[in-house]
Formats: sequence, C-alpha cells, structure tokens
Amino acid sequence: MKTALLTHADCLAHVTPTGHPERVARLEHILHALEPLDLKRITAPLAADDDLLRVHPADYIAQIRATRPAEGFAQIDGDTFMSPGSVDAAYRAAGAVTRAVDLVLTGEVGNAFCAIRPPGHHAEKDTAMGFCLFGNAALAAKHALDHHGLSRVAVVDFDVHHGNGTQDLLWDERRALVITSQQMPLWPGSGRPDETGDFDTIVNIPLNPGSGGGEMRDAYQRLAFPRLRAFKPELIIISAGFDAHQDDPLASLNWSTADFAWLTREICTLAAELCEGHIVSTLEGGYDLNALAASTRAHVEELIEAAQ
Repeated sequence: MKTALLTHADCLAHVTPTGHPERVARLEHILHALEPLDLKRITAPLAADDDLLRVHPADYIAQIRATRPAEGFAQIDGDTFMSPGSVDAAYRAAGAVTRAVDLVLTGEVGNAFCAIRPPGHHAEKDTAMGFCLFGNAALAAKHALDHHGLSRVAVVDFDVHHGNGTQDLLWDERRALVITSQQMPLWPGSGRPDETGDFDTIVNIPLNPGSGGGEMRDAYQRLAFPRLRAFKPELIIISAGFDAHQDDPLASLNWSTADFAWLTREICTLAAELCEGHIVSTLEGGYDLNALAASTRAHVEELIEAAQ
C-alpha cells in the first residue's frame, strides 16, 4: 500500500500580504521536499457545499464566498486575509481531506497526507480566524462519520497553537475524540484541560513555553495514547502543524525534527493496532521554511513506512 499525497496548484493561489507568516512559500518548500518520495499523487477536488455544511452553516459559507476580493486583499481579522484565489484554495483544502478519507477507508491507499493551504484548525462554526477559513480536520472527521458510517473517529492535533476551531466544531460530537497539544500561554488562549466537550471527548494537553521534545513525549505517553487506546477509533486524523519546531518564529516549544518523526511513528503504531493503519493527515502551521520542509518530510516518511 502507498501513502497518498493530495494537493492542488489552487492552494498556491491563496496569497497573503508581504511579510505574512502563512505564505505561498510554505507549500512550495513542502512540495519540493516531498518530490523525491514514492507517493501516490492525487489532485485535490473542490469540496462540495454539502460537505462543508457538515461543519459550517450555509450563511457562513456564503459569507466566505462573498468576501473574496476581485483584486488585492480582503482582511477578515488582524491576521486572516483573503486574495482572489483564496476561495478556490479553501475549497481544494476541504476537498483534499474528504477525498483522502475516501481513499483510506476504501483501501485504495494505506494512509494520506494533504499538503494544503489555507490551514483549518482555527476556523470555528461561523468565524474565520488564525489564517483559517474552513475547519478541514473536523470536516474530515464528520465526513468519515456521516458519509462512511464510522462510529468513532479521533483527531490528534500537534500544532503549537490550540485547535480552537476543531474543538468548537466537534464539541458536541460524541463520536469524535479530539486530542490537542499546544503551548500555553499562547494565542488563541483556549485549550485548558477543563475544556472537555459535551461528552468528555476533548483532551487538551497544555505544554509550557520553553519545554522541549522530552516533555512532549512524556505528555503524549501519559495523556494522549491511553485515551486513544480506550476510545478505539476507526480512523485517526492528524492536524499536522510543525510550528512547535525549535526554529519556528511564532512559538517556543523547541521540538526537533526528530520529535515530529517520533510522534508520527507512535501515532502510526497506534493506528496499526486500533484501526488497520487508517490515518489522514492534513497540514496546519509551521512558519520557518526550512524547519517546515524538513519536519513535513520526516512526518510523511513515517507515514510511508507505516503504509508498507
């Protein structure tokens, strides 16, 4: 079995102002780093509105479409922008994750990585924020549950910023376990351990600024992996943010590239034990270009190894 790589050139047409950390070069560096790898390359489709409606109300989707500027930029909040290509990019990102779920659950590939932008884990039900327009990881979970009829799906989010959007979108979904580690304190300020959802299916793991990979490994072994084993998911979705890297300019968790490889490998081992290796990973943050490219490649290499 192979690992699928889902992406689309439209994701490069989501342009942000000069100096913005979530820039086109992020995806260019990732695709260059992944070019030598033996992957099943899949063109990401446009998401259907029916899929987006699983996580966002119709008026919000219409608002995002209406905000698209004819030229230049539309500013949604202090750090979230749209350019003329942003709507198509966001629809490709959402289409990538739903197609990846289809490919993995039908056995066409062993697992999948979605190299997409804009990212998604900060987008709440009716609020775009934190560079994000649509909740890609939550959408993947709902697609697996509602379209494929799964009973239990887990989301593991290791981006350095709390996945407040994924938490919001899956807060009342008893069929989805959300495990998210994040530096705290740090924007957006959510992610306390007592934020557990309507059905105790939200697991927040705050990590102290300046802590490193050792603290992360201990926290996942104590708090995350036992919850995954107890939940017995039929699919694991990874929100793969690489901004906890020691070289990242937006945070200070000081992980190494090897830490991302270790965490991916451990998740793959659990997926093999619990759900036939079924994993869909989708890109979130990571803003030092070299660290992002190296960490993403290490992540995907572990997915390739697990799929064989």
